[in-house]
Amino acid sequence: MTLPNEVVGALGFVALVALILARWPVGIALGFVGFFGYAALEGWRPALVAVGTLPLDIARNYSLTVVPLFILMGVVAVRSNMARELFEAADCFFSGLRGSLAMASVAACAGFGAICGSSLATAATMSKIAVPEMLRFGYDARIATGVVASAGTLGILIPPSVILVIYAIIAEESVPALFAAGILPGVALTILHIAAIMVLGRMMPGRLPVARAVPLAARLRALSGVWKLVLLFFLAVGGIYLGWFSPTEAAAVGAFTAIVIGTATRQIGWRGLVEAFRETVRTTTVLFVVILGGFMFSYFMVFSRIPASLGGWIEAAGLSANLVIFCLVLVYIVFGLFLDSVSMMLITVPVFLPILQALGVDGVWFGVFVVIVAEIGLITPPVGLNIFVIKTQLPDIPIQTLYGGIAPFLVVDLLLIALLVAFPALALWLPGVLL
Repeated sequence: MTLPNEVVGALGFVALVALILARWPVGIALGFVGFFGYAALEGWRPALVAVGTLPLDIARNYSLTVVPLFILMGVVAVRSNMARELFEAADCFFSGLRGSLAMASVAACAGFGAICGSSLATAATMSKIAVPEMLRFGYDARIATGVVASAGTLGILIPPSVILVIYAIIAEESVPALFAAGILPGVALTILHIAAIMVLGRMMPGRLPVARAVPLAARLRALSGVWKLVLLFFLAVGGIYLGWFSPTEAAAVGAFTAIVIGTATRQIGWRGLVEAFRETVRTTTVLFVVILGGFMFSYFMVFSRIPASLGGWIEAAGLSANLVIFCLVLVYIVFGLFLDSVSMMLITVPVFLPILQALGVDGVWFGVFVVIVAEIGLITPPVGLNIFVIKTQLPDIPIQTLYGGIAPFLVVDLLLIALLVAFPALALWLPGVLL
């Protein structure tokens, strides 16, 4: 008996979740289900051809060369002490306010994440710099760790963002448009985090002490120390919109500039540079295995006709775009309990994007939406990868304490989603201006 394509697709989706829960590597699980599902629908020969040609197609994809270059730029920036300089400058800027160190942590995570492009790297770096400093000044451990875990997710929203590049490849959208679309939501999320800290300071003043105000001259001197990050951001992002570079060229220029700055200021030596290249290769390899499996799974989803069938059902039911988006928020929160952000995107975008585009939702807007809901997955139990990264850096802090400080900032993320749905121009206005 031949099963309908949609049934095979649904069984494949269930099998994928089961394999991931059984602790299969996500990339392997995606490729395994994608291959056998494709073979069940189209036959063994087309599936084998796809497996044979897909790695070569991905390797020849010029747009994907931006991924290892931005990763290299971020790794070199991590090893060049730029995060500490940024934190110290932000601390001086917010000095005199209740919770100033927490606010400085948010600003430093946003600024460093803009260069690093990785939430995990931002959380790992800032947890070693900011959390011990906050604890030393008497901050509540839950707030200190919760701030860094949540603000670390800004690294995948503010450009240059590796995950936005991957979305651009999957959705066939413009990388410059997605980078521009992420700027205002990223700034808004940063401001909302700082506002949440101010509210917590009023509600629980004993847990967020007031630091001594720093004179204006000292603040200006501290701000001058962030010139490295400003230069990198200007070249890697500003150069794209000024027409100087393509995204790939901007990534190459940014990575080269980071190396020059790190070596010229003697923050990174030859041994550190070699380690940076090794870390880039390891990170890129793992990421490309997930991408390869994700593309195989995407082929399977297309032939299963699940996106088309779901779209037809939604159209027949007369569901509005906003109601569908609300349901997707719930779906992504559930997926975030056991999947990382890249895996969520590779699994869901091929299914959900065609449906929302049929309802008139812009693909660039949906990319920003997916990144924001994926951010929530990075700080929700039981996975919460940012939480586990901080736990690794600070093993003496109980995991219950780490999760205890997340709740106020989950509210902030959900508020940004509501603003994005109510005001789509928050993501779409800047691409219209710059491009």
